[in-house]
Amino acid sequence: MKKEKLSDQVAARIRQDIKENKYKTEEKIPAEPELMKIYAVGRSSVREAIKSLAMTGVLQVQQGNGTYVNKQADQMPMEQRLKNASFEEINAVRRLLEVEIVRLAAELHTPDDLAEMEKQLAARKQAILTEDRTACTNADIAFHMAIASAAGNSVLTGLYQNFTQTIRSFFSQRELQGIAHFAMSHHLHEDLFNAIRAGKKKQAVEIITYILNNNY
Repeated sequence: MKKEKLSDQVAARIRQDIKENKYKTEEKIPAEPELMKIYAVGRSSVREAIKSLAMTGVLQVQQGNGTYVNKQADQMPMEQRLKNASFEEINAVRRLLEVEIVRLAAELHTPDDLAEMEKQLAARKQAILTEDRTACTNADIAFHMAIASAAGNSVLTGLYQNFTQTIRSFFSQRELQGIAHFAMSHHLHEDLFNAIRAGKKKQAVEIITYILNNNY
């Protein structure tokens, strides 16, 4: 396991064990010492993972009586499911959404849509030049949201918007210092914009797929 994300990985493994019915609904999960052995991690990582899962409704901590699998864990609102999902799960669904969004945007965009994409792309470039990580994140997400809006499907746009907080969190963990990934991928975002503007659906889909596969 990677050191910096140990508790997140423990939480993901607990979620998987719940899905596989290793820990059953309304039953108590093992105590901290046993969880430390099962997942080969320290006490702090187990506690952070339990806290995270309790906050999102997967587990219920009963003081003095142990921790239980919440009976509502399989009925969590989508917002909580997104907060509780691993980045790999989020990115897999995001990939499906963005491929369709980009394809539709290349076909259905309006001049106003293109103007908004171009505006956010310029903001992204300026943020890179000034090495402003927060501005890079904001402009990148706004650029992709502008593409989602251009797809002309309010449901797709709404679904994608639900992913933006998770994407923002990923960027904050990835770019602990500097704006390297944003800078390296800027030409790809320019190529994506140009493909959408030209109505080249196949090329636009290939570019967004490459961007997502490389976590850009």
